Amino acid sequence: MKNKTKKFILGFLILFLSIGISLAKDEKTRKILYYRNPMNPSITSKVPMKDPMGMDYIPVYEDTEETPTVSEEKKEGLVKLTQRDIALLGIKSEPVIPRHLFKEIRTVGRIAYDPELYKAEEEFIQAIKTQKKLAESQIPEVKTRTEALVEAVQLKLRLQGLSEEQINELSQQNEPDRSLIISDEETPYVWVYADIYEYELSWIKIEQPVKATSISFPEEEFSGKIQAIDPVFNPMTRSIRIRARIENPKLLLKPQMYVDVFIESYLTDEKGEHKMELAIPKDAVLDTGIRKVVYLDLGNGSYSGREVEIGPEASSLVDNKKEKFYPVFAGLKEGDSVVTRANFLIDSQSQLTGVEAAAYGGALGAEEEKKPPLHQQH
Repeated sequence: MKNKTKKFILGFLILFLSIGISLAKDEKTRKILYYRNPMNPSITSKVPMKDPMGMDYIPVYEDTEETPTVSEEKKEGLVKLTQRDIALLGIKSEPVIPRHLFKEIRTVGRIAYDPELYKAEEEFIQAIKTQKKLAESQIPEVKTRTEALVEAVQLKLRLQGLSEEQINELSQQNEPDRSLIISDEETPYVWVYADIYEYELSWIKIEQPVKATSISFPEEEFSGKIQAIDPVFNPMTRSIRIRARIENPKLLLKPQMYVDVFIESYLTDEKGEHKMELAIPKDAVLDTGIRKVVYLDLGNGSYSGREVEIGPEASSLVDNKKEKFYPVFAGLKEGDSVVTRANFLIDSQSQLTGVEAAAYGGALGAEEEKKPPLHQQH
């Protein structure tokens, strides 16, 4: 890894040096129109000079003033590169299109029985039976107490992570789930408890398929579904616990064993079908920590910085290969072309010339003023 890193850095330096030499040669033949203040592009001079901090004004060449037809709002945010610069930097762009996005979540789970949940289910079933028997009672206090008991046990089940649908199904059963206390031929299941981190919660749903593997049985794969998501968040680990029922037909999995849990979650619509979302490659995004910026390829060697609002990192299949993407919520439209390679070099060029620095403070700048999210701006 160290040799690869050294080769990458060396190649990067050679590339930058070659660009510098190329620009130095071009500067001898290119016509200078004027000189621009490095910190404030609106301040110009017809002759070379320094600003109050002692920094040299930056020359603006004739060819850099040739920009494509865009709105006045975008002109201040343009970065102009020659075709030779584009080739040397290896800049690549991709169109913004809708894609099928999915998230691969990997975590560690523990196999455990849950006698507390078994007891709560048993109490609930008995409370429902009692309520049905006393439904025709003429004593109001009896009905009130029975209803209060049912509500109390329902609350206990909710705190265990059961959904309303699951509680309703349980009310129709005569016995609690036996697999909560034992796994045998009669109930060939086990329960796996795993923690899901905060940034992955939006991808987790009840009845979602999961797979589990164990180092004890490397050739076996165990399937199941998420049955419950705890309603209480753990602030210490920044995670929430899920409970999945896993098939155990050969009774190989035992309590207190650890398993690797794999969850593949797709974005779905209201009907539960996979939906497409406007997305951009992960490499297209420059994350400053406060805002997310991409560079639009406007054609003819012109690039413009654009702030975007994106969702959590996801994956999509491109030519049967998994690649990383972000869903786009605001800032781009279908058909826009974004830079996916060497965008950080364009950003460094924008900071050197002061063009994008005026518009964004430089996407990779150390300090940025706070501003509201895109959907709150007017």
